[in-house]
Amino acid sequence: MNVKKPYSAIGGVFEYLNDDCGYEQWSQYLIEKLRAYGVGAGACGADFGCGNGYFTRAFYKAGYAVKGFDISPEMLSAAVEQSRKEGDCIEFLSGDISKTALNFKAGFITAVNDCINYIPPEKLEKTFARVYKNLGKGGVFIFDVSSENKLKNILGNNLFAEDRGDVAYMWFNTLNGGCVDMDITLFARRKDGLFERKDERQTQYIHRETDILSALQGAGFRAESEGHLGGGKEERICFYAVKL
Repeated sequence: MNVKKPYSAIGGVFEYLNDDCGYEQWSQYLIEKLRAYGVGAGACGADFGCGNGYFTRAFYKAGYAVKGFDISPEMLSAAVEQSRKEGDCIEFLSGDISKTALNFKAGFITAVNDCINYIPPEKLEKTFARVYKNLGKGGVFIFDVSSENKLKNILGNNLFAEDRGDVAYMWFNTLNGGCVDMDITLFARRKDGLFERKDERQTQYIHRETDILSALQGAGFRAESEGHLGGGKEERICFYAVKL
């Protein structure tokens, strides 16, 4: 079995497989949040961990000058393809939120749908410090994490599987102390009708809400948190941080 890097197997079909997450409502909620923090249309931004680009495209359609960044070539390839299909002129680039230095001061930076769960706890404040440097004064950083409860009690030590006919996957999760190791096997139908198997391994780290808020404050942000779409925090916690 040739196990590859995160999203090397499912990166090309991630948005398709994740289509039940409520993309439209979620993206519009984020746009409303940006406006509430004074970041209106025309502002320059960066969407890290952009995946196949749904949120990046939504920001673009709302009038923002946004670039998408991801560390997965497969994710980026699908993002470029979908953006072209929709007639959007968006630049998608290889970039790591913990390392990338932007060549502009962003009015906003987003990292949506678990991007920060891939950052080890000991690198959290350093990552936030990098984001802080990439933002202009008054810039806003919006992100979320899967909660401790979700990773420990919903995802950890559980198996998930789905067969959509043209694509099927098996997702094995192992709770390992402060993280969940995820082994994913994907079967995708090729043009010749045969199925190709791909395997990948991911690790998501558990971050407590108080630890994230502390790391944000340590990096210089004023920050607050809430549940997903303003609801409960049982599964997803959202953070809004402003560069002072």
